[in-house]
Amino acid sequence: MLKYPKAQFIVSKSSLSLEDVRAIAELARLELTDDEVRLYAEQLSAILGDFQTLQEVDTSHIAPTASVLPLKSIMRPDVPLSPLSTEQVIANAADAEDNQIKVRAVLGDE
Repeated sequence: MLKYPKAQFIVSKSSLSLEDVRAIAELARLELTDDEVRLYAEQLSAILGDFQTLQEVDTSHIAPTASVLPLKSIMRPDVPLSPLSTEQVIANAADAEDNQIKVRAVLGDE
């Protein structure tokens, strides 16, 4: 079991520089003050440090898992039913002519 220090940041070996945080903020289109840049550099470095700690955990004895939730199909069985009659289909059409659905021309004025 891993133990984390209380109310303390775990700083990674390669912490983010202020320039790194400014570049990330620019990509995210965020305008940060110098105080915010310093704060986020510390916080993001701590988060990266936590991920670095997680990467050091030996998981070789654990089988790869795609999902921790039980798999359940939400699809209903595909059961063929009686087809709709021509009259039922035409009754739902916005416009019809001679038992055919009438639609606007897509490719031109034909």
